[in-house]
Amino acid sequence: MLKIIQLTDCHLVPKGEMIFGSDPHQRLTAAVADINRHHGDAALCVVTGDLAHHADLSAYVLLRETLNGLSVPYQLLAGNHDNRATLHSVFPELSLDTNGFVQTVRDTSAGRLIFLDTVEEGVHTGLFCKTRQYWLAEMLETSDNRPVYLFMHHPPFPIALPHIDQYVMTNGDEFARVVAGRPNIRHIFFGHVHRPVSGSWHGIPFSALRGTNHQSWLTFEETRKNICSLEPPAYAVIFLDRDRTIVHYHDYLDANPRYAYDPDAPLDDQVIRI
Repeated sequence: MLKIIQLTDCHLVPKGEMIFGSDPHQRLTAAVADINRHHGDAALCVVTGDLAHHADLSAYVLLRETLNGLSVPYQLLAGNHDNRATLHSVFPELSLDTNGFVQTVRDTSAGRLIFLDTVEEGVHTGLFCKTRQYWLAEMLETSDNRPVYLFMHHPPFPIALPHIDQYVMTNGDEFARVVAGRPNIRHIFFGHVHRPVSGSWHGIPFSALRGTNHQSWLTFEETRKNICSLEPPAYAVIFLDRDRTIVHYHDYLDANPRYAYDPDAPLDDQVIRI
């Protein structure tokens, strides 16, 4: 099976600065160390946008320095907090399509991975314009019925969380017309929502996860403000093959005690703290 790591919503700021009382660089550094320790066999780490909180040049430089310590290759996507030009100036090797969008394709043993750019710069809502739609349609047509996995920042549909849904893709119906009815699209992976969410849309399974710094609180109240929290950060460990898509979520800074449980051992030895 192909192993992929997903990180999302790093929201880096210049070194030493904080967001919501948390140091996003420290939390990302911890994620990199944990991935190196446990998942050095991964084929790729995909970071699904909102790389820098204010799109500062120094934050992208810090991101590059941090990801240079990652033992597996990585693929960056842009989010609504990012600036394409500044991002590309620090990561000139970042693949762009012919129209300058942060979009590319990677063919693997498990199928085709398509990385999408859902950013409309200057606003926090997402957009997938006609130019990007034509590009995606071509990538899907040339997939030759191989399994396809889409990675993007914004959800193309509301996820029933009002304070998040005000910032999803504004033309998701147009996006749906490109992807719906294509049985070889196996999964959509997105960021942006800072929460573990999964389900299906037009018959396509999807998943999202917590960011590496702050999260969106689970509230279904109607509010204009994004309600944030410091729930544990996470990354996803994804396994892909032609018959399975498996997504594990790992709260890599969770310090709760762990126990080894052996139900076949003598009663006094069944539970051992490790």
